[in-house]
Amino acid sequence: MLKEIQQAIDDLYPEMVERRRYLHQHPELSFQEYKTAKYIADFYEELGLPYETNVGGNGVVARLKGGKPGKTIALRADFDALPIQDAKDVPYKSQVPNVMHACGHDGHTATLMMLAKALKKFQEEMPGTVVFLHQHAEEYAPGGAKPMIEAGILDDVDAVFGNHLWATTPLGTIQTSTGAFMAGADRFELTIQGQGGHGGYPHETKDALVIGSQVVAQLQTIVSRNIDPLDAAVITVGKFTAGNAFNVIADTAELIGTVRYFKSETQEQIIKKMKQVVKGICEANGVSFEFHYEKGYPPLVNHAEEATLVLKAAENVTGVENAEETMPVMGGEDFAYYMLEKPGAFFFTGAEKDGNHYPHHHPHFDFDERAMPIAAKTLISAYLAYQKEHK
Repeated sequence: MLKEIQQAIDDLYPEMVERRRYLHQHPELSFQEYKTAKYIADFYEELGLPYETNVGGNGVVARLKGGKPGKTIALRADFDALPIQDAKDVPYKSQVPNVMHACGHDGHTATLMMLAKALKKFQEEMPGTVVFLHQHAEEYAPGGAKPMIEAGILDDVDAVFGNHLWATTPLGTIQTSTGAFMAGADRFELTIQGQGGHGGYPHETKDALVIGSQVVAQLQTIVSRNIDPLDAAVITVGKFTAGNAFNVIADTAELIGTVRYFKSETQEQIIKKMKQVVKGICEANGVSFEFHYEKGYPPLVNHAEEATLVLKAAENVTGVENAEETMPVMGGEDFAYYMLEKPGAFFFTGAEKDGNHYPHHHPHFDFDERAMPIAAKTLISAYLAYQKEHK
């Protein structure tokens, strides 16, 4: 049956591309994906599968109950976009100013929708139940996975699998890890209140820009001089705002950034040290400050048995040339919450486009659309392999 399903997926490739490009042209930000959610729900209405809307927010969940007994397995795709201006010169360029699908979620959505359409033809032959999880708000903590789980979407689910189109990996490659796969992702904000003044009289001021610069430099030594070099961690200041004129010393400075880690003890060590650094520098310069640290998504840790199953299942997928275990990456994913609740695995599907190495979250981001059917076929191959192993 897998061979016939794969052919059905390939036959739906033109529609898969069409739907992906429609979504790419009409992106919506996290927690604002109302039209996208309706688009997904309308698809399942037309397909004739039972579905729920407003699950944990804007989530949409559909089900296909097979004609044969078996396990209930969830397959997840996210559908939110990012606050980035689309800089590509393509016919399907985003039509929404300063919003674009710069991480492939449009492709994830089209992939899962077309997989559902392909499977509908084989419903009576299918073992178990497929749960199609269309998740909102992956990009912005607290994310959509946690409230969807709290709404009960996993209550009767035996396992969960998810895919991410990975635009910096060659087409035809499936990658995953049998353990830690993606980092925990936290956020911090620091506001320094100095004393502004004339640029020619610095001795009469407390320069928030200079003090903020000292903080940025010192934060970098936390990882390089306090964390075991074999224990991966990152502190990145992504935004630094201070001053508004060439001859005025900044009164305030705002720093916003992210922390990435794999071990909870490393996370706590970083938080403790960051507080010491900020307090020490600000007190030494005689300024006040507000420091807020928000714990975000936990590390995504695959279940070894299910991750191994994905790699073996991928070997039976047309279009896959290489299925391999890979090193963890420092990107974050709220799929991690599913892995805390149920067995499963998350994997990357290579989607590099014509040697284009624009990374995820880049204004020129795009991916090879031929990766979508490979992702769909890998998901269903893993689904069927799990059913076979857990009869």
